Amino acid sequence: MSVYEFSAIRMDGGEQSLAAYEGKVLIIVNTATKCGFTPQLKELQSLQEKYDGKLIVLGFPCNQFMNQEPGTNEEVAEACQLNYGVTFPLFQKINVNGKQAHPLFQYLKSEAKGLMSKDIKWNFTKFLIDQNGEVINRYAPSTTPAKMEEDIKKLLQEEA
Repeated sequence: MSVYEFSAIRMDGGEQSLAAYEGKVLIIVNTATKCGFTPQLKELQSLQEKYDGKLIVLGFPCNQFMNQEPGTNEEVAEACQLNYGVTFPLFQKINVNGKQAHPLFQYLKSEAKGLMSKDIKWNFTKFLIDQNGEVINRYAPSTTPAKMEEDIKKLLQEEA
């Protein structure tokens, strides 16, 4: 099994198969525009630009943590673009925990458990995915995208 077996709803309402990203390194992250970690959006965007075409960030807005993503999908997309320059793919709001958790995040959590449990504890939990769709690592919300760069470089070197 790999992340390529899942799909999600893009901000425009269309369904997107993650198989479209096959062969790329991915960062899959649950986001929120009213969170203390929200400035990471700019760092995530910078990483995608730096590794243009080889790394793609996939953002999944989530309102499960202290109502930090209360807006509509359109408001979320606009805030990400205007305030943080986000051009990476954003998907419609999802749940990452509980019975209504998106199947992709159920899979990610089963492949890379957190420190105390498999549940996601906060916004900006990041998953690094290799070019084969395999989960390589899970990063805590407090881990900045810049601290992921060494792991990203290793994956890209293995490809070369």
